[in-house]
Amino acid sequence: MRVSCSRRYKRSGAAAVEMAIILPLFLALILGTIEASRLGMVSQLLHVAAREGCRTAVLPGQSEAAVQARINAALAGTGITPSVQISSPNGSWLNVEAPAPITVRLSVPFKDVSWLGDPFAFEETTVVASATMCSEKNP
Repeated sequence: MRVSCSRRYKRSGAAAVEMAIILPLFLALILGTIEASRLGMVSQLLHVAAREGCRTAVLPGQSEAAVQARINAALAGTGITPSVQISSPNGSWLNVEAPAPITVRLSVPFKDVSWLGDPFAFEETTVVASATMCSEKNP
């Protein structure tokens, strides 16, 4: 029994050393998982909002304010405020006729939407989403 008691005393600091080595790695893994999950969540939310905004943009009589309002409604409560670009290869999207494509592109820097403040994993990442649909405006 004395052997086991002396071994316990010799290893009294081993758990603290092991914890000091493993804890930073474990925390980095957990925080990285949170960051990656938030990145995926923001990307999905932007794709939904881009689709909703594009669906509004292709309808006759819509304005940029109406598209922006629809995007804001889709992102309500998320804390995400993206920059919005509406375009059409055939000129101004307000004047294109069916079936010309209209694209709505949303982008937001990830550092503005990270849950952990200043992100350590995706610092320079910009989350981008776009949707393209055919115009429904008649000549």
